[in-house]
Amino acid sequence: MRTRRFRKPIVVQPGRIDRDRVVVSVSDAAEMLLRDWPAPASKTRLAAIEACLAVIRGEKPPRVARQAFIVAAKDARILLGEQI
Repeated sequence: MRTRRFRKPIVVQPGRIDRDRVVVSVSDAAEMLLRDWPAPASKTRLAAIEACLAVIRGEKPPRVARQAFIVAAKDARILLGEQI
């Protein structure tokens, strides 16, 4: 499976202030949602995970996962920017 890249990266800060993370692909987003997400389970996080899975399965374009990830990051208050 090839990595489905986003057109523009997303910058988040999931933990310490000096540890920004740049999310550039669906696999980056999925990994972060599953392993490194700072907030407890929420509807927006679950929706973002489902969107990433749909893209990985080839059912949706990467922009769907990107938008869902941005919504979840805003909800978790970790979004720093939608592009570098």
